[in-house]
Amino acid sequence: MAYQTLLQEYMLVPPVTRVYTTACVITTLAVQLDLVSPFQLYFNPILILRKYQLWRLVTTFLFFGNLGFNFFFNMIFTYRYCRMLEEGSFRGRTADFVVMFIFGGVLMILCAFFVNLLFLGQAFTIMIVYIWSRRNVYVRMNFFGLMNFQAPYLPWVLLGFSVLLGNAISVDLVGMAIGHIYFFIEDVLPRHRGGQKLLKTPRFLKKLFDPQTESDYVPLPELANIRPGGFDWRNPEPNAPRAPNDNANR
Repeated sequence: MAYQTLLQEYMLVPPVTRVYTTACVITTLAVQLDLVSPFQLYFNPILILRKYQLWRLVTTFLFFGNLGFNFFFNMIFTYRYCRMLEEGSFRGRTADFVVMFIFGGVLMILCAFFVNLLFLGQAFTIMIVYIWSRRNVYVRMNFFGLMNFQAPYLPWVLLGFSVLLGNAISVDLVGMAIGHIYFFIEDVLPRHRGGQKLLKTPRFLKKLFDPQTESDYVPLPELANIRPGGFDWRNPEPNAPRAPNDNANR
């Protein structure tokens, strides 16, 4: 019974979030069990271009380090905000969510050719958090009971926390930059006079992932302005504005 309940809960997770987080966990467990080595997973342009080890283009996003605080910290944020995005502004738009993944991944790979980045999973997590935070400007958050802030500041708070843990700042900055690029071309540029939607989802992806659904996401006019708000974590609806005095514990 417990197994069936766990399986049912697992299948309730949106498909893209379920596949990505599962792949991350399996990859980390495979390294922990010495089935594969991190040296077989990291991003290496020379091995990719000369030895055609193309799997590195994917595995660089799946390994977050050995089991420990850093791994669990990143996985919690990856799962939570990836799911909230997929169930929020991307509800009924799985194909568009996949395109966001591809868009962010391609840009990060291009950056990795010029910046010495071996694993891009953390940058990908920051990108997801950044996009969620800019699409939920009303949410007010509390970071480990230490500080209160509006959701758009969350990536910067995580950047500071990452520095305290001794991680490279370049990884988070790449994720934030690419998240901002996506946010700008998806939510800001189309609203400008003469602006248009530049990132279009291929029809075959829509037929594959959303055969009977239509897009219902419309960027809020307030997205361009950071405004205070609140969020009740006991009722996690990421797009619903709350009273300014509500606090969210993360």
